[in-house]
Amino acid sequence: MDYEEIMEKLESMTKLENLEGMARFGINTKKALGVSIYELRSLAKEIGRSHGLAQRLWSSGIHEARLLACFIDEPRFVTEEQMEKWTKDFDSWDLCDQCCSNLFDRTDLAWKKAVEWSSRKEEFIKRAGFVMMAALAVHDKKASDSKFEQFLPLISKEASDERNFVKKAVNWALRQIGKRNVVLNKKAIKLAKKIQNGSKSAKWIASDALRELESEKVKKRLKIR
Repeated sequence: MDYEEIMEKLESMTKLENLEGMARFGINTKKALGVSIYELRSLAKEIGRSHGLAQRLWSSGIHEARLLACFIDEPRFVTEEQMEKWTKDFDSWDLCDQCCSNLFDRTDLAWKKAVEWSSRKEEFIKRAGFVMMAALAVHDKKASDSKFEQFLPLISKEASDERNFVKKAVNWALRQIGKRNVVLNKKAIKLAKKIQNGSKSAKWIASDALRELESEKVKKRLKIR
């Protein structure tokens, strides 16, 4: 399936009635077609991996085409230049999250960019840094605890950011790191309790994280007595 065929397929899948619902969830629908993420994943499997096609799809500017690009691109060919360029195009939380947790977190630059982006001023780029941390905590099974421990001071530092899409990603990163194993669970809980007396944003991040990290469900999974 070539670029033109893919774009025609996406056009045929358009569901304008879905746009209102997407907008309610904070998704930018200015250049969206209303195609569900499930349909896009199915289409991605049909297309297969292609770095070249991913670049063209991203350049189209169409929301669903860009999501599709995240699903079919090949991590080994992704450059730092591409990562910086694409993050500057992030205009919606779902595009940021899908790109970071399906593509960027699988590149050799993932750990470096998680740290760099976490201190950026732009809302979605900063979000990307913390989404990367959360994604790495789930996907990088071989990473040492020390690699995740380097993220904790960054989480503490940025917990005061009141912007909705940032604070939710900071919270996500803290929770995922804390669910990785017993050692990181204790460290994440300790950090959460430390920032709990901070700003309004920090209090929310801490309280929400503690609710999950200290839950019986997580304790049982990690075999914490």
